[in-house]
Amino acid sequence: MQIEPRQSQNPLIGLLIPVASALVALALAAIPLAFAGADIGAAYQQMWQGVFGSRFAFTEMLTRATPLIFTGLAAAIAFQARLWNIGAEGQLYLGALAAVWVGTGMIDGPQVLMIPLVIFAGAVAGGLGMVGPAYLRTRFGADEVVTSLLLNFIILIFVQMMLEGPFKDPMGLGWPQSEPILDSAALPKLIEKTRIHSGLILALVCAVVAQVMLTRSTWGFRVRAVGANPAAARHAGINVNRTLMGVAMISGALAGLAGVSEVAGLKGYLTADLSPGFGYTGIVVAMLAGLSPVGVVISALFIASVFVGADSMSRAMGVSSYLADLTVALSLICVIVGGFFGRFRIRFGQGAAA
Repeated sequence: MQIEPRQSQNPLIGLLIPVASALVALALAAIPLAFAGADIGAAYQQMWQGVFGSRFAFTEMLTRATPLIFTGLAAAIAFQARLWNIGAEGQLYLGALAAVWVGTGMIDGPQVLMIPLVIFAGAVAGGLGMVGPAYLRTRFGADEVVTSLLLNFIILIFVQMMLEGPFKDPMGLGWPQSEPILDSAALPKLIEKTRIHSGLILALVCAVVAQVMLTRSTWGFRVRAVGANPAAARHAGINVNRTLMGVAMISGALAGLAGVSEVAGLKGYLTADLSPGFGYTGIVVAMLAGLSPVGVVISALFIASVFVGADSMSRAMGVSSYLADLTVALSLICVIVGGFFGRFRIRFGQGAAA
């Protein structure tokens, strides 16, 4: 048996791998459902109803997808340059903390001023959260997987300290939470009597801009060149370290916007449990999308549908909601396996290819 790289890859295969991975993951999720004694058909029907059965259910899915689009874009852009940003969770909290700092009374102005200020503050804070790991890599060769991951825990402890100290809401009955965002700094709702907010529009705009920048600009060419071969990119005159630092700032800024959307668009205040792991799930979103910014939107909608649908199924049928986490994990495994066979082929014996 011999593993060989494929000389060329059909672009259609690259599109089919994520779709097939999602379908296979859903099929494999039927196994633990069967062991749990659930009616598989009824369980999947309940998942569908939990996402598309009503306007409220559908808008809840879109609300859940919004931060996943931001963190998915953060991972996708960084990974394009082979900058392994595993710190989106911490950067999300930095963005949320900055949004609270600006949006709870530091500046009191009209909505047309406050909303851009809150968004800008969150993006800058998130971007700065990735500067440290990127600098340690470019200056000392430190592994950004380790540094960005460990920084998540430091940031979360710092946020908890702020919520127990200067940012604590004096009217919060002792609970560690920030003061509420001013109405003028809150992201407007898209549909009345639902939780969906204009952060979704911002996320979609970011996805389109990222797609255009990566595929239609010289900056995108530099990013892809650095990711493909840093030595060749440096030989061609590309400043690799500067490109990596720029990618780090943009990636962190996008993760910071996820925090802004959750604080200013959904909850209205900051708590230490703001994110159930959006930063880490964003990595799965990016991988399932093949690192395509537009694909990230579709991938985030799928992952959000799995989470929201599994929650509905869990309540209706008494099945563990951890099935959603299992399905997401299976999706990532299927993407990795599918991507491997998309890039390589296995030969058995004398020239027989699988």
